Amino acid sequence: MWHILHPRIPHSGDIETMPIRIAVISSIYTYLSHTQHFADRFLVGYPHSGRWHRPEVEIVSLYVDQRPEGDQSIDRAREFGFELYPSIAEALRCGGESLAVDGILIICEHGDYPDNEKGQKLYPRYEMFKSCVNVFEEDGRSVPVYNDKNLSYSFDKGQEMVADSKRLSFPVLAGSSLPVTWRLPDLELPLDCEIEEALMVGVGGSDAMDYHALEAMQCMIERRRGGETGIRSVQLITGDKVWELGEKGRYSKELLESALSRCDSPKGLTEEDGRTQDLIGTGELYRLVDEPAAYFIEHVDGLKTTLLMLNGAIGNYCFAARLKSEPNPLSTQFFLTPTPPVTYSACLVSKIEEMLKTGVSPIPVERTLTVCGILDYCLDSKQKNGIRINTPDHRVQYRAPEHSQHCGAAQDQSIF
Repeated sequence: MWHILHPRIPHSGDIETMPIRIAVISSIYTYLSHTQHFADRFLVGYPHSGRWHRPEVEIVSLYVDQRPEGDQSIDRAREFGFELYPSIAEALRCGGESLAVDGILIICEHGDYPDNEKGQKLYPRYEMFKSCVNVFEEDGRSVPVYNDKNLSYSFDKGQEMVADSKRLSFPVLAGSSLPVTWRLPDLELPLDCEIEEALMVGVGGSDAMDYHALEAMQCMIERRRGGETGIRSVQLITGDKVWELGEKGRYSKELLESALSRCDSPKGLTEEDGRTQDLIGTGELYRLVDEPAAYFIEHVDGLKTTLLMLNGAIGNYCFAARLKSEPNPLSTQFFLTPTPPVTYSACLVSKIEEMLKTGVSPIPVERTLTVCGILDYCLDSKQKNGIRINTPDHRVQYRAPEHSQHCGAAQDQSIF
């Protein structure tokens, strides 16, 4: 019979709850790496509900794939008393004969890895995950897994990872910090709303920051009536054609204006002399963006969504949508706190801790799988000069959580 770790139940009275033991599987552990953002918060705590929160979680083992200049893994191990191991299996078994941890963090972002022909960084997230699965299979027990950011650069590999979690009955929490950070204003779309069109704007490089933007948009549109039913087609366009398609109505200029209205970091004249700007009306948007990129997504249920990456014009991630029941667009900014200490990462750490305690992921892994497929196919489109790609094998179906999971939400019981 297969065994999964039962959720921890706090004891009453003066009996002290044993901490949850976790292993960290990392690409690198350096200043401002994702491992530092997440592991450090489990080591020293993080702000939560207006207090300093120290998780009932103990890092007991660490595997690091690479140790570049500035590596912090050895110093952290010495300071906090956990062990470094030369392999993933040894880290999960803490040097023993069987699985010896209650949960696993796979944090494979940053590091010296090659790119493929589509420009995707070949982070070995899939390989790290499969190493954990192999231990589960050999030892006959599984534990919750957090997989940082995307499941994999490959949609096929991402599907296999989710299938493994279902087959072996362990929860997986994955994805970006953007869906759980604060929102300005504090907008959540009603569950089962009717969305007519949605648009996201963001900044950053392909296969890194566009992933964050796509998942932020997905966390909003998954709340529509019927939930997510899969993707029918995608297309990725770059250059001046992005503006031409906007003039032809391929995406809503009204939604673009609404999303940009939530941006509090416009570039250009605002940086030069502090003036406010109508980026669209003055044409500054088109002057400031050197290489615009438009991600066009058609969902199986007919919804059409757009991501515009606008490097050079803004510094925020903002969303806008038109609902059938609302006369005006609804929009918000996904708020990113200063670097360091990147406090918005603590919002996601709170969700990881919740999964470790309950044995249930508060966020469906299918959200991340949906975006994994969208991005993989969009980069196929880009590689093929922006052609429309049909996606008959992208039929990921799921429903959004009933209650919003972002910080500051009225329904959130763990408000920061």
